[in-house]
Amino acid sequence: MAHHNTLRQDKTCENCGHQVEEIFCPHCGQKNVETRQSFGHLIGHFIEDFTHYDTAFWKTIKFLLFRPARLTKEYLAGKRMSFVLPVKLYIFISFIAFFMLAIAQSRSRSAEAHETTHAVAATQHAPKKQFRFNGVKVNSAHELDSVVAANGYTQGGIFHWFIKKVYDVSQNNASGEHFSETFTHTVPKVLFLYMPLFAFWLWLVHGKKRWLFFDHGIFTLHYFSLLLLLTAIGATLEVLLSFVFNRTVVNEVGDITGNLIFLYACFYLFAAHKKMYQEGGWVSALKCLLLLLINTACIIVAVLLIIAYVLYSVH
Repeated sequence: MAHHNTLRQDKTCENCGHQVEEIFCPHCGQKNVETRQSFGHLIGHFIEDFTHYDTAFWKTIKFLLFRPARLTKEYLAGKRMSFVLPVKLYIFISFIAFFMLAIAQSRSRSAEAHETTHAVAATQHAPKKQFRFNGVKVNSAHELDSVVAANGYTQGGIFHWFIKKVYDVSQNNASGEHFSETFTHTVPKVLFLYMPLFAFWLWLVHGKKRWLFFDHGIFTLHYFSLLLLLTAIGATLEVLLSFVFNRTVVNEVGDITGNLIFLYACFYLFAAHKKMYQEGGWVSALKCLLLLLINTACIIVAVLLIIAYVLYSVH
């Protein structure tokens, strides 16, 4: 539909004031067309832009899901107009993933509240949540202090504080919901901040002359987008199943789906790493395994820090 654009007779760019010899300004890239067009042109332009984005988006998603490292290699080769840009892709998928996770959590809480209501109506007594520490059933905060001390942990220490906070959250529905919501809102920020560290580990184990940190950054953006996309798919499946099956079935299917997603994410990392860096099979596998172990350890530490932060914010 580009031929419907009416070019301006004035060759001075309205955006930056430079001379425009052809259609686009060589200085800022703005198209030198009449800004006031017919309503029909506006609709046509919208359809053109939407169709182009829609085509690029679904092509990008297909490559992201089923062709490890292909998007990264295409982007680094300069083929960027046919795909969604890495940062835009990550932001969009991140929004969808955490939006679907929030819906899945809301559905899960609603189902739990519904089941609890039925249990209370049947027994006339509110079911008390059980808390166990090292296999010992704990019925009160005082008992928890005794059990923690009996296991050799220092009273008033960090570990004691941590366990008491977990106990308080588990016994208080309001605190539990606050913990869940705060944790969900904190994870995207930490995930975004962690990506440069992931790229750093890639930079550390590969040739500095052949690869720039920028290259590893693009690989990281695409891989984390893949992880979030898999998360979105899993959360969407959980939401859909929750309309048909009870919470037990949904949880069982969720566990299976989670394991499959984890296995595919690991396989994808090995395949993408090999295709991206084009090293020998064993060398690539060993480097990838090392990176997987390092990042797993870092992620565990990050998750523990997030949990500690969220527990600290719960009153």
